[in-house]
Amino acid sequence: MREFYSRSVEETREYARQFAVSLQPGDVVSLSGNLGAGKTEFMRGIAQVFQCGDQLSSPSFSIFNIYNGRLKDAPVKLQHFDLYRIETSLELEGLGFGEYIFGEAVSVVEWGEKFPDELPGNTKKVFIEAVGEDERRIVVDS
Repeated sequence: MREFYSRSVEETREYARQFAVSLQPGDVVSLSGNLGAGKTEFMRGIAQVFQCGDQLSSPSFSIFNIYNGRLKDAPVKLQHFDLYRIETSLELEGLGFGEYIFGEAVSVVEWGEKFPDELPGNTKKVFIEAVGEDERRIVVDS
């Protein structure tokens, strides 16, 4: 387990970029933390590593977005889920979540802690919390 303290959006994205360089197709990342903690900013850093940062938007209302990126000059899909508005496993199943999450894309799931039984056992976990107005504590368990 690693712990970092970020004092800006750019530092949060930099920690995310450092984290993302080891991600491979098929990996799943669960991002946890309160509203406004910085989960989407962390995701933006991940998206930059896969060269799809310009496409990124928060999927809060669409539930998930899929981006076409690149990893070592090979195409890769980056899936970004936001489960904040999902209430039950049945809703998640209705979205076909399992079909996406167990595929060959890199999947990042905001609010993944709501449905731990729906995530693979080897899911990498990132917890982000505000510890001051501009400071964030980031804990990575991968």
